[in-house]
Amino acid sequence: MNFSRRHVLAVTAASATVCSTGLLGNAAYAATAEDLNRSAAQALQTLYRTNETAAKIGKIAKAALVFPNIVRAGLIFGGGYGEGVLLEGPKAIDYYNSITGSWGLQAGGESYGYVVFLMNERARSYLQKSRGWEIGVGPTVVLVNEGVAKNLSSTTLRDDAYAFIFGQQGLMASLSIEGTKISHIKR
Repeated sequence: MNFSRRHVLAVTAASATVCSTGLLGNAAYAATAEDLNRSAAQALQTLYRTNETAAKIGKIAKAALVFPNIVRAGLIFGGGYGEGVLLEGPKAIDYYNSITGSWGLQAGGESYGYVVFLMNERARSYLQKSRGWEIGVGPTVVLVNEGVAKNLSSTTLRDDAYAFIFGQQGLMASLSIEGTKISHIKR
């Protein structure tokens, strides 16, 4: 049989989609509000114990959008899914999902959690009024890594939102173009 490059790419894309869907299917179950609240509280406490900067920012943020478990998988095409809670202090205000799509040079699977601290009323209001958020559109989000964290203090916090990724497990080798959409869900 003679396979063209186009045919091989089509089969690879289809296989990646099937693999991603199968791996993500277990994580895409609909958690109850109580499950999400409990998982979000535990995840936030874990982040605070392991990241002093996150704990400081958490004390002054207007709200925190906590996604305790995102599962991501891909082979050229990939995707990720998780559900989370918008917290104002310890109180759960609303529920959201996080969907990530990507394409490019990537292979593997991983799970992780992330928290987006909403620093002002503008960011909190945008999330609730728009009933969702496409990262990169709307309020400014800064992804905090070790280098950024060293330079943050209560006087240098000027952006609308700060995101922390934590608890990464698995192996995902990627060089990809990604997009994350956060949407309101009912619980």
